Amino acid sequence: MEFNEAIKTRRTRYSIDSSATVSDSKIEKIVRDAVKYAPSAFHSQSSRAILLLGVNHSKLWSIVKEILRTKVSAENFPATEAKIDSFAAGHGTILYYEDTDVIKKMQEAVPTYAENFPVWSMQSAGMLQYAVWTALATEGMGASLQHYNPIIDAEVAQVFSVPQSWKLIAQMPFGSPMGEPAELEYVDLENRVIVKP
Repeated sequence: MEFNEAIKTRRTRYSIDSSATVSDSKIEKIVRDAVKYAPSAFHSQSSRAILLLGVNHSKLWSIVKEILRTKVSAENFPATEAKIDSFAAGHGTILYYEDTDVIKKMQEAVPTYAENFPVWSMQSAGMLQYAVWTALATEGMGASLQHYNPIIDAEVAQVFSVPQSWKLIAQMPFGSPMGEPAELEYVDLENRVIVKP
């Protein structure tokens, strides 16, 4: 698949199931390659990832559900529960982190740009997420990007033995897509891209 086609193939897929179009070892390779090769400012390599499969994938969404049960009204909880269950129905989840120790070290090493390193870290995190998401899409997998942090951070860190310096950025449930995504409308590119020949 050509790169431009891969970009078009990546879409948010909320409806997924637990099957997979590729092996778990292939999924692991996709994550490892993206973490290794995604760009970062000053080659700081601050991005981290945890790939949850099987029982650990299910455990994550049980944690999310139980925490939300304490924060969402009983009246509104059924809709919340259905949404969480749709993520749990997937094949796995990727947790994305940024290592704050790396960011602090870069701030100390290059003080001129100290205030920029947290911003650049988020840019690196976004590029990593996009790389994995697009790679999964080219393999026929569907995914979405979720943000239940920071309310789940402490329990997730405890259950999955996450290093203290890792800050949770996003969660990406994935699986085989069910159906086609909705059509999207795009803003006219004349208003978004300026070319100066």
